[in-house]
Amino acid sequence: MEIYTDLKDIKAPFPHAHVTIGNFDGVHLGHKVLFDTVVERARVHKGTSVAVTFSPHPLKVLSPNGIRLISTTNQKIELIEKSGIDVLVIIPFSREVAAVTAMDFLDHVLIDTIGMQYLVVGYDYALGKGRQGNITFLKEQGEKKGFPVQVVEAQYVGGEIVSSSKIRELVAAGRMRDVHKLLGRFYQIRGLVQPGHQRGRKLGFPTANLCISEEDLCPKTGVYVTQVLYGGKQYGGISNIGYNPTFGQNKLIAETHIFDFNADIYGRPLKINLLRHLRAEIAFDGPDSLIRQISKDIAVAHKVLAKAREKKLIAHHS
Repeated sequence: MEIYTDLKDIKAPFPHAHVTIGNFDGVHLGHKVLFDTVVERARVHKGTSVAVTFSPHPLKVLSPNGIRLISTTNQKIELIEKSGIDVLVIIPFSREVAAVTAMDFLDHVLIDTIGMQYLVVGYDYALGKGRQGNITFLKEQGEKKGFPVQVVEAQYVGGEIVSSSKIRELVAAGRMRDVHKLLGRFYQIRGLVQPGHQRGRKLGFPTANLCISEEDLCPKTGVYVTQVLYGGKQYGGISNIGYNPTFGQNKLIAETHIFDFNADIYGRPLKINLLRHLRAEIAFDGPDSLIRQISKDIAVAHKVLAKAREKKLIAHHS
């Protein structure tokens, strides 16, 4: 997949460009339908499949405290690449870009620069200043300027609409099995392993610690069954996401005990898939009661992981 992060780097329009445009936060099952449609149409017409998105997310600029994102830009790139898209155009978003009219964006960016000949959008998409470029506008302009517009209707799973806002709500509630259904994969947190206080090691359950920014989408605090991805291998684990009330901590951290693992990974990148929320984070009266509860959590986690392997949701071997 070719990636462009500056429109000036696009030296000529892409051949027979079939385009989809959106924020694609989370790259959920609804977005996947958009990508599959564009890829298939472009293949049939021997064209180029192009996805256009923005970074940062427009609401991060226009309403900084108004949104917490499901995926980072890097995650979004990885997931879009897996969909088979030929070209990804990431437009740097700013208040200046927000002020561009729908007509100007359509003419100068999508048609003149990218060479759009076919457009696929979601049912609720609108572009340009004040969201002027709604579906009606796009279809009218498509008829005038010669690009067909295909609108992909809302997608539902088990009666639940697939949307980024719904997924954010489910993540915040710790409903990871429902999140999996709408994302088509597990919700993932990632980051570099930070040095901790070595408390887990002293308790007999060493942990890898990731700091979570409270500006990001924070899962419900508590203990989770997790799948840990490190060095091209997969491991089971349990993670405590929270403030560690037993030890009076006030920083939001994901502390993960990785099963059958013993390596120094400070400063290394770690990806953690959240399979199931087991229990709330609670303060214990001391280390002994905490150790007993962790042992119970691990026993339950092994059962959850075994079921996930049976259903082929995770791999059988590390």
